[in-house]
Amino acid sequence: MQTLAVVPIFITAGSAVLPTVLAALAGAAAALLRPSELLGLIRRRPGAFLAWTALVLTITAVTWLTLTRARPRVAKVAPVDWAAVARQIIAHEQAGVVATTQIAAATIDAAVVEAHDFARTSSDGGASPTNLKTLWTYSPADTMFLATPAVVGNRIFVAGCVTDLGGYTGILACLDAATGKPIWEATDNNGDPFKAFFSSPAVSADGKFVIIGQGFHQDKDCALLCFDAATGKLKWQAKSTEHIESSPAIRGDVAVVGVGAIEDHAGRPTGDPGHAMAVRISTGELLWRHPIIDAESSPAISENGTVYIGSGMNGHAVVAIRSQPGVATNSAADAKASAEMMAPPTFAGELWRTNFDMNCTGTMTLTGDLVLAGVGNGDFAHSGPDAKGAVVALDAKTGARRWQADFADAVLGPVAARDGMAVAPVRTGELAAIDLVDGHIRWKAEISKASPMLGGVALTSQFVYALASDATLAVLDRDTGKIQERHAMNDAGKPGVGLSSAAPQVVGGRVYVATETGGVQCLVGTDGSK
Repeated sequence: MQTLAVVPIFITAGSAVLPTVLAALAGAAAALLRPSELLGLIRRRPGAFLAWTALVLTITAVTWLTLTRARPRVAKVAPVDWAAVARQIIAHEQAGVVATTQIAAATIDAAVVEAHDFARTSSDGGASPTNLKTLWTYSPADTMFLATPAVVGNRIFVAGCVTDLGGYTGILACLDAATGKPIWEATDNNGDPFKAFFSSPAVSADGKFVIIGQGFHQDKDCALLCFDAATGKLKWQAKSTEHIESSPAIRGDVAVVGVGAIEDHAGRPTGDPGHAMAVRISTGELLWRHPIIDAESSPAISENGTVYIGSGMNGHAVVAIRSQPGVATNSAADAKASAEMMAPPTFAGELWRTNFDMNCTGTMTLTGDLVLAGVGNGDFAHSGPDAKGAVVALDAKTGARRWQADFADAVLGPVAARDGMAVAPVRTGELAAIDLVDGHIRWKAEISKASPMLGGVALTSQFVYALASDATLAVLDRDTGKIQERHAMNDAGKPGVGLSSAAPQVVGGRVYVATETGGVQCLVGTDGSK
């Protein structure tokens, strides 16, 4: 018996119907332009008149819907829900926080701004809240937040990815820390939608500018963008042929970022193999570019102007770059060096390069005289076929390896360091506490079963706040690794696919969390003092 299949063909059917549709429209238009013929038509063939009218209305509706859906999706500022505001005020009072809707001038604390906290603690050193409850949520439609927020004074800068017709566009927003209401939202440059943001926003030391990279891993022709922090207006863009998933590091008037490579199926770069670049924040002037293979890593900048950045696929290294020519690394000037050391548009090249047998796409961490780097064979989407990873401690001046803590998979997120201890997120789903003296493991803890750790943590004097890729937020005792509480932060109706990679921020006695489907949330609780 022969089997037959009926296959609907929508495109060719549409092409065949098009001439008939056009003829009908032409006839309808001619009738409408001659009133006498229109009246005659209604008398002679009322059914045909009704059919033509319905056809015209249908095509008009379809055309309108098509044009509407083709426009870039832009997140709108939600109307004020005064009942919600009242509930937030009550919650503030219960938490011992004075609620306000006034927008005060932003104050800068280097320990608060992610770009300046090169120990990656994501904490201002204040209270460590526990028994957490959500105070407010900022969640534009169809938007996921993979980037770590920047908290500056009473403002929070967040970057997201908006689903749009099978792709993604970007949104950068400034929120009022008291209410979570957007002060401004930026989604496009003169009607051209921004590309998605994986890079985390960084705020200049004077609080005037927000710097962020554009693009996902397969995106080309992206740029490092600079926005006015008060208004959200785009000030300048430093263009690149590839994507910028790296988060900018800021020291004085200079921002440094890594530009990654796009690889083919064989793992070979299809274009620019990668580089680091430095830009003057106040003017947008490109100061220098330096070739570094697959510079997906987020750099750090020491007080003497040395830039540390990782080299990923095909590179397998940590590189130290001296940005000021003519000044010896060990000179007395190092102790007094500041942002001016990065002012000249030239640089002295590499100070040192330390190679590994694994990719180094992780964020650089500075603590004392050490550079901490996460390495491994996996990436944010997949574990490597020969999965392994490590945290490596390097001498900041020479690049010599002090110690190495090995793990069963890659360390991709920032390693946080303080008080003689580092906490590393491992792709196995574990957190590991590492002794900074010799690299021995103090404790390990699983955050969420079968969910990798892709982002960094907030490390306070008492607790560790960690977000797993499925958006499970855990609060752990920093000395023992014992989990004190867990919270599901994604939208309950939208579990997501496990992309949450932002580090929680503990600032002003509150916890700020950015998630894949649950938006950006502010949590408050009781004083966590022991």
